[in-house]
Amino acid sequence: RAGRQRRRRSLLSLSLAGLPSPSTRNYGPVFEEQPVHTLFPEGSAEEKVTLSCRARASPPATYRWKMNGTEIKMEPDSRYRLVAGDLVISNPVKAKDAGSYQCVASNSRGTVVSREASLRFGFLQEFSAEERDPVKITEGWGVMFACSPPPHYPGLSYRWLLNEFPNFIPADGRRFVSQTTGNLYIAKTEASDLGNYSCFATSHIDFITKSVFSKFSRLSLAAEDARQYAPSIKARFPADTYALAGQVVTLECFAFGNPVPRIKWRKLDGSQSSKWIGSEPLLQIQDVGFEDEGTYECEAENIKGRDTYQGRIIIQAQPEWLKVITDTEADIGSDLRWSCAAAGKPRPTVRWLRDGQPLTSQNRIEVSGGELRFSKLVLEDSGMYQCVAENKHGTVYASAELTVQALAPDFRLNPVKRLIPAARSGKVIIPCQPRAAPKATVLWTKGTELLINSSRRPDLMTKAFLSLSPISLKSASAGNCQIVFKCSPRCLFSMQKEAIGDLSIFNAQLKHSGRYTCTAQTVVDSASESATLTVRGPPGPPGGVVVRDIGDTSVQLSWSRGFDNHSPIARYIVEARTLLSSKWKQMRTNPVNIEGNAETAQVVNLIPWMDYEFRVLASNILGVGEPSLPSSKIRTKEAAPTVAPSGLSGGGGAPNELIINWTPTLRDYQNGDGFGYILSFRKKGTQGWLTARVPHAESLHYVYRNESIGPYTPFEVKIKAYNRKGEGPESLTAIVYSAEEEPKVAPFRVMAKAVLSSEMDVSWEPVEQGDMTGVLLGYEIRYWKDGDKEEAADRVRTAGLVTSAHVTGLNPNTKYHVSVRAYNRAGTGPPSPSTNVTTTKPPPKRPPGNISWTFSGSTVSIKWDPVVAKADESAVTGYKMLYRQDSHSAPTLYLASKSRIDIPVPEDFTHAFVQIRVTGPGGDGIPAEVHILRNSGTSMMVEDSVTRPVPHAVVITTNSLVMVALIRYLEL
Repeated sequence: RAGRQRRRRSLLSLSLAGLPSPSTRNYGPVFEEQPVHTLFPEGSAEEKVTLSCRARASPPATYRWKMNGTEIKMEPDSRYRLVAGDLVISNPVKAKDAGSYQCVASNSRGTVVSREASLRFGFLQEFSAEERDPVKITEGWGVMFACSPPPHYPGLSYRWLLNEFPNFIPADGRRFVSQTTGNLYIAKTEASDLGNYSCFATSHIDFITKSVFSKFSRLSLAAEDARQYAPSIKARFPADTYALAGQVVTLECFAFGNPVPRIKWRKLDGSQSSKWIGSEPLLQIQDVGFEDEGTYECEAENIKGRDTYQGRIIIQAQPEWLKVITDTEADIGSDLRWSCAAAGKPRPTVRWLRDGQPLTSQNRIEVSGGELRFSKLVLEDSGMYQCVAENKHGTVYASAELTVQALAPDFRLNPVKRLIPAARSGKVIIPCQPRAAPKATVLWTKGTELLINSSRRPDLMTKAFLSLSPISLKSASAGNCQIVFKCSPRCLFSMQKEAIGDLSIFNAQLKHSGRYTCTAQTVVDSASESATLTVRGPPGPPGGVVVRDIGDTSVQLSWSRGFDNHSPIARYIVEARTLLSSKWKQMRTNPVNIEGNAETAQVVNLIPWMDYEFRVLASNILGVGEPSLPSSKIRTKEAAPTVAPSGLSGGGGAPNELIINWTPTLRDYQNGDGFGYILSFRKKGTQGWLTARVPHAESLHYVYRNESIGPYTPFEVKIKAYNRKGEGPESLTAIVYSAEEEPKVAPFRVMAKAVLSSEMDVSWEPVEQGDMTGVLLGYEIRYWKDGDKEEAADRVRTAGLVTSAHVTGLNPNTKYHVSVRAYNRAGTGPPSPSTNVTTTKPPPKRPPGNISWTFSGSTVSIKWDPVVAKADESAVTGYKMLYRQDSHSAPTLYLASKSRIDIPVPEDFTHAFVQIRVTGPGGDGIPAEVHILRNSGTSMMVEDSVTRPVPHAVVITTNSLVMVALIRYLEL
C-alpha cells in the first residue's frame, strides 16, 4: 500500500510541474500612479519639479511623456530626464515648462496614456512701501477702505488691523471685510472708528501660510451728521456666479445706511435650501448642487428705505463615470460590444483610444460616442483601449485590455488524470477542461466506444469537480478563508458506523499553521496520513523607525525588519504626516522602490520648516502589512521661499486708489519664520517701479492711494515672498486697474411711450464709452408720478449696453416723469433730462352682453350687444373671441371689428366654449364665457349678461329643437 501511495504522489508531482504559473501571465500597463496638477514656486531652491507616473505591467512598461500633445525628447543634455516612469524637469522656467503633461506607458501588450496634469507656476509679492493717504469723512456716513493687495497666485483671505497687531476688526453688522476684494466697509461710522487701518492679507499655498500688512491709513471724522438715509449697496456679488457641483459658493452683499441696514437673502425662483449658511453680509451654500441653481436677491433695508441687487448662480460639473469598460478575453472571429457613459455639465463628449492613438470607425470597427463595436475579431484587435470623457472642467479615462484568443484544444493546463480510484457501485466524476478558443466540442470514448448520456452511465459534462482522496498537502493565505482536509479511508472491513473524517478551519489565521494528522481505525487495523498547513499573510510591522540627517527637503530613515509571515518581503513603503493634516501620505524616497532586503532609505521632496512624523510599511505578494509605530516628531530646516504668491488681482476701492489683491501663501510654502511679501507696481507705460514691503503671512491685499491716480487706470503689478532666509521668486506681471468712479455723463434723447394702461416703453441714446470712468454695467430707469418727489421714484435696471426697457406695474391714466442714468461698480451717474408720459385709460369693465347664436349647417353665427366705453375708460376698437371645442383642446383666437362673427364648425359639432371680450388702447376687458350645446336644426338663445350675471341654464324648444346654453362670466 505504501508503494502505491508513493507512485500516486509521484504522478501528481509530475502533473503539477507541467502547469504554467498564473503569476507569469502577461498583461498590458495599468496605472498605479498618475501625474497630478502641480504648482511650482518660481525661483524655488528645489531647482526641479517631478511629475509622477508608474504602471503595473508584464513585461514591465517603458515610459514616454508628452507636453501639450507633443512628445518630449529625452536628450543627454536636456533639462528633462526619466527616473523610472517619473518625469524630472530641472531648473523649470514658466515660459518653457508651463503647460499640460501626459505620461505614456507601453509594453508588448499595448499602450495607455495617463490623465493630463498641468504644471503652473505660483508667486506672491508684497504690499507697496508707499504711505497711504488719510481718510476724512463725516461721522455717521459710510466709508470704504481699499485693501489693494499685491500680486499673487493663488487667492487670499483678508482681515483688517486697527492701530496695532493683533487688534483685528471683528466682523459685525456694521463692519464687513470682503473676501473677494479685501476691502473694508463701514456702514455707518462712529467715534470709536477713529484710528489707523491696515489690511492684513493671508496666502494659503498647500501647507504654507504667508501674511503681509499694508501701510496704515488714518481715519478722521468730521462733525456728526445725524440725518438718516436709505441703504445703498456697495459690496455686490457678480451678476453670474459659476460653480462646480460639490463646491462651497459664497455671495457677498453689504450696504451703507443710517440706521445700519439689515441684509436679507432670498432665492427668487425657488425655496431656501437647508444647505444655506447665512450671516447677514454673506450667503454660503455648502456642497452646492443643481437644485441650487437660480437667481438670488440681496436686500438691504432700514427705516428709511431699501436697496436690492440680484445675480445668478450657475452650476456645472466635471465628468463622472456612470459605466466603464473592463478587461476582456474574446475568441477570434466573435463580435464584441464595449460601452461607457459619463455624466457632467456641460455634457461630456466621449472619444476612444487604442494603444494611445485616436480610434475612429473603420472596416470592422464602429465608433459611435460611448459605443465601440467589433465585428469578427482578429488577433490584431488585441491591445489596450481607453474611453475618454471630457468637458471644459476636466477629463476622465477608463482603460481596459482586449485579448483576442486563437487556441487549439490544449490539456496542459488541466490534464485528464491517468489514474482515478473509485468505489465499487459508487460515483466518479472525470473532469475534461481543455483550454481552447473558440470553445472546443468535447466527446468521450471508452475504448473504441463513443459514449452518450444514459441511465446506466455517468452524465457527460464539459466542466466538473473531483474531490481528491486521501489527504493531500494544503497551502492557504490568512484572511476570510476556509480550509478542508479530506480524510476518506477505504476499508476492507465494516466499520462500526459511517465515518466522516473531514477537518474544516474557517477564517484561517497565521496561528493555524502546523502539521495535521488524520487517523482512521477499525477493529482490525488503523491508518494515518499527515499534511503540513502553511498559512501565509502580509508582513508584520517593521520596528525601530529612526530619523537622522535632517535637511530642509530630505531626511534619512532606518528601521528593523519585521516578520515576513511565510512570504518574502517584496518592498517597503514610507508614509508621513504633518501638523497640517492627520492623514498619512505616501512619500517619495531615494531609491524610488525600496527593496525587501533594505533597512534604510532617504525621504525626499519634503517641505522646509515643517513638522513631520514617519512610519514604514512592508508588503509582499499577499498585500501590505500593518504600519510601524510613528517615528519621533521632527522639523525640517528653514529655506528661502520657493513659490511666488499667486492670485494676483485687484480693482475697486475709493477714488484715487489702487487696490492689489493676492492669495496668502499657505504654511506649506512659507519655508521659514519671519514671512512676508514684497510688492512692485507702476503705472502702465512708465519705467520706475514702486515697492512695498508687507509683513505677516496672512496679508492678502494692499491699498496704494495717491491724488494723481485717475479713475480706472491700468497698473503693472508683481509680488514675491520673503522670510528670514531670503527672498523668493517674483511672480509674473499682472494688470490691475485703479478704482472706478461713477459715470460723469448722462444718457440723452430719452423717450417714453405708453403701451397699455399699466405699461410703457422707454428708450434713450447711450453715453459715449470714451466718457466713462469705469466699466459700464448698464442703465437705471427712474420713474415717479406727477406730484411725487424724484427721491420716491421706482427703479428698473438693465444689464449691458441695451438702450431700451419695458416698464410694467403702472397705474392707468396717470402722468409719470421718467429719467435714465448710467451705472458702473462705483455707482450711478447723473440723470438725463426727464420726460413725461401718461398711461392710457383702462379698458371697459363691462363684458359683452345679450349674446346670441344661430347654427346653419357647418357654421355658427354669434352676435352680442356693442360695449360703449365710459368717460374714464379707453375706447373700444374691436372684440376678441377665444373659441375652444372642449376643455382639453387648444383654443383659437378670432378678432372682430363689429359685434358679430361667423365661425366654421364640424358637422358632428355637439358643444363649444366661447369667451368674448372688448379690446382697445387700454388693453383687453373682462370676458364673458358661453358654453353652447346643439342637438339639431337651428335656433337662437338670448341672455342679458348685464342684468342677470348669475350662472344659469335656459332651455328653449322650437318644434324638435332643444338648445341648452349655460352663460357664466370669468375674469381672466
